[in-house]
Amino acid sequence: MPKTWLLAGVMLACLGAPAMAADPAAPGAPAAAADNSTAQPLTLKRVFASPDLAGPQPRAVRLSPDGTLLTSLRPRPEEKERFDLWALDTRTGREWMLVDSKKAGTGAELSEAEKMQRERARIGGQKGIVTYDWAPDGKSLLVPIDGDLYLATLDGHVTRLTNQPGGQLNPVVSPRGGFVSFVRDQNLFVQALAGGAARAVTTGGAGTVHWGEAEFVSQEEMKRNTGYWWSPGDTRIAVERFDEAPVGIVTRAAIGAEGTKVYNQRYPAAGTPNVLVELYVMNADGSGQVKVDLGNNPDIYLTRVDWTADGKTLLVQRQSRDQKTLDMLAVDPATGKATVLFTEKSGARSWLNLTDVFPQKDGSLIWRSERDGYGHVYRFNHGKWTQLTKGPWVVTDIVEVDETKGKVYFLGNKDDALAQQLYSVDIAHPGAITRLTELGWWTSATMDHAASRVIVTRSNTTQPAQTYLADATGKRLSWVNQNAVVPGHPYYPYLQAHQATTFGTIKAADGTDLYYSMITPTLVPGKRYPVFFEHYGGPGTGQQVTRAWHNPLAQYLVSQGWIYFQIDNRGSYNRGKAFEDHIYRAMGSVEVADQRAAAEWIKRQPFVDPGKIAIYGWSYGGYMTLKMLEANQGLYAAGVAGAPVTKWELYDTHYTERYMGDPNKDAAAYATSDALGDAVKISDPLLLVHGMSDDNVVFENSTAFAAEMQKHARPFEMMFYPGYTHRVAGPGISEHVWTTILNFLDREVKNKPSK
Repeated sequence: MPKTWLLAGVMLACLGAPAMAADPAAPGAPAAAADNSTAQPLTLKRVFASPDLAGPQPRAVRLSPDGTLLTSLRPRPEEKERFDLWALDTRTGREWMLVDSKKAGTGAELSEAEKMQRERARIGGQKGIVTYDWAPDGKSLLVPIDGDLYLATLDGHVTRLTNQPGGQLNPVVSPRGGFVSFVRDQNLFVQALAGGAARAVTTGGAGTVHWGEAEFVSQEEMKRNTGYWWSPGDTRIAVERFDEAPVGIVTRAAIGAEGTKVYNQRYPAAGTPNVLVELYVMNADGSGQVKVDLGNNPDIYLTRVDWTADGKTLLVQRQSRDQKTLDMLAVDPATGKATVLFTEKSGARSWLNLTDVFPQKDGSLIWRSERDGYGHVYRFNHGKWTQLTKGPWVVTDIVEVDETKGKVYFLGNKDDALAQQLYSVDIAHPGAITRLTELGWWTSATMDHAASRVIVTRSNTTQPAQTYLADATGKRLSWVNQNAVVPGHPYYPYLQAHQATTFGTIKAADGTDLYYSMITPTLVPGKRYPVFFEHYGGPGTGQQVTRAWHNPLAQYLVSQGWIYFQIDNRGSYNRGKAFEDHIYRAMGSVEVADQRAAAEWIKRQPFVDPGKIAIYGWSYGGYMTLKMLEANQGLYAAGVAGAPVTKWELYDTHYTERYMGDPNKDAAAYATSDALGDAVKISDPLLLVHGMSDDNVVFENSTAFAAEMQKHARPFEMMFYPGYTHRVAGPGISEHVWTTILNFLDREVKNKPSK
């Protein structure tokens, strides 16, 4: 989807406003006013340099199967985009680098398929080790580096498992540890973990046919990144086969600094055919293939595949093309016969958001549903539903289930709409909810499969993310990364100048509360300040206004005299289905109106220069910039649109049709929502930015818009980046992007005389 990639790899998400108290450094403690007298000035160059100002941030933090080791990917201090594999002994606190990506890797260029997979996973700018998988015996780890696979033992010894051109996609260790599997040359391969040659368990993968991969829209829109699933006992594999022959070809010119590569990319634009999907079950050696009955209608989405705990049944989620119906299928792996366990349906003016299922040993399923208007936890047991959580708040994710103790662990915003927390609920006593983490922080969490311990990562607006290990009650056992901003921390020299984030609400036209956030410079009485107003606005994504840490780019903007401001409009996520459904068949309408209400509110503040409101957004936010300038001429002083969708018919099926329907059936809705038809209405200064190799929001969106503006003699500025995709970022590039943006805004907004 057009997500918050944010320009230059920085998400300026969600910071605060004067109507509510400033976010505290710790719960109950007031935020201190910034003392700028001895502060070291923050520069744009330092914002993007290494080490990261947020401190060392581990990724992919996991416990070994026996819980004695905690592994993570950590960035190198001198190269924050490169990650190595580290281990921490949870008993002694000793930590060491387990695999050095520079020593183990070859530096080979990744295949185009793997590059695009990383783009889909939003890790396109990362190098070195970006994923890994524990063997179930806890004695070794599978580590992909530079397109090949390595096996690392706990003493740091690294053995190369593959040495093939083209790369290995989706590598995993099988559940019982007997095999390593991966996709190569569009077929699924399996080899013994102990060693030996890899064997293709599927054939026929070539041209438009792929085995074991996830199709484009699954990766980009469904959060499904693989196309094969091992049974618990290593005996069977469910494997997706898709044929993209029906999908239209987009000739994508990846325009680089030293030439242009042309890719004929299969891109399923809204209203056009999707791939043809089939699902097979086979033995671990590829024999005994059985086709799964997915129904008579081939025009469906295969959204999730799971095995029951005993490995006897395959659970398949089948979603209708219009995304209003989802069937949970129980499949007999021996015959492929499917039975509908249950069906979820949306309202007439709504859609279904996807979710994962948690199969239990007793045959029950733990499931997240929005059937009562809010995302909540349910138990499905032999045809009977039990709702475990309830209320006008949202369960954002199910983390794990402890079947023995009868508890479900989940993330949600029960206590604060702006601060996600970890909770547990007692299965035997629905509604008996316990909060396990501390208020005042935005929290994420993962658990071991036994749900005995939890890895908690939290941050707030004055503390960069820190990670700790806790028991199942939430009690902290040890720090993984305390990351305190003390002498020696990268951000410490700039801490004195750090300005507090404040939060508040304004009313939408229908009376709905909209949360906003703001950071201001130290206000001088009588002085009025320009506003850097960032927006995203789209549906189906994480909220922007939260009590989390934000990249110091926002603090840099404030240090340059800007007020930083943001609001979550109707149509965005984590506020319940009715709040999100406002955007149905009406993109570019209600969210634009809510952003206008926010702009009019902030213009009335005595410390704001009402003639100097600059707007900025990337992806859906870039689209919003264009729609806001078209709808409200003169309200904003200038706008920056990064990688905008300008014509929804150019964007993919699963995302676009979810909200807008089929353009072949409702062309009028598309015409109203597109940004091209009213381009001529833009009269305020505009800067258009786009990566010239973007395969997500394809570059044609910006060239079509540029042509429309030029045809009507409408002046605007543009900066396009050769070789860059939807993520325009990296050493040097990030600084260039933001220098371009700020030079434009200084010239057109900040440094212009007040009206």
